[in-house]
Amino acid sequence: MSTIDPSVLQRLGLTGSTGTQETKSSRGELGQEDFLEMMITQMKNQDPFKPMESGDFLSQMAQFSTVNGITEMQQSFKEIAGSMQSNQTLQAANLVDREVLVPVDLATLGAEGGVEGAVDLERSASEVTVGVYDTSGSLVKRIPLGSQPEGLSTFHWDGTTHSGERAPAGIYEFRAQAQGEDGNVQPQTLLNARVNSVRTGQGDDGVMLQVNGFGEIGLSEVRRIG
Repeated sequence: MSTIDPSVLQRLGLTGSTGTQETKSSRGELGQEDFLEMMITQMKNQDPFKPMESGDFLSQMAQFSTVNGITEMQQSFKEIAGSMQSNQTLQAANLVDREVLVPVDLATLGAEGGVEGAVDLERSASEVTVGVYDTSGSLVKRIPLGSQPEGLSTFHWDGTTHSGERAPAGIYEFRAQAQGEDGNVQPQTLLNARVNSVRTGQGDDGVMLQVNGFGEIGLSEVRRIG
């Protein structure tokens, strides 16, 4: 029966120290030492008329080393992902009491002040307007923005109607229209809102922001801060 050079085991990373390894009961899984013990038992009890070659054992060890390396790499990825989420949560915590620009088209008008927002244009437009509508669908005011380049174009509604009177407090919808080379299009409308709190989402939700007047919005949806 062929023997295995201990230096080969060392190169394969299969000669770990027993002093620093956990017990099988605490790990709940087989480690490198357990695998070697199984191999030695296999060698002792193999059929003398059909002995395994050293290459077969080395192949088994190489496969085990590969699987062990993949497991350690997966664990490293989990640790990196956890660290990234923690950093993201800390960054999001700094947004509390600050305003963020998010993709929504409804806003609440109070007794004072107005509403800030933006229009997201995929390409430049010769004429852009934003219409403000009440809950009955009636046009309250039209805000002309003129010619605008590709990207975000900001707007401000001071809370007044076409007649210059203060609009009643309540919920209003904002619809944008743009005139471009392809005719009239309805670009995405975004509005400013204040962040009340932050929480860590479950699963793939990531970090969630509790935004005043809009409920929860994912941190990844924020287009601009302030």
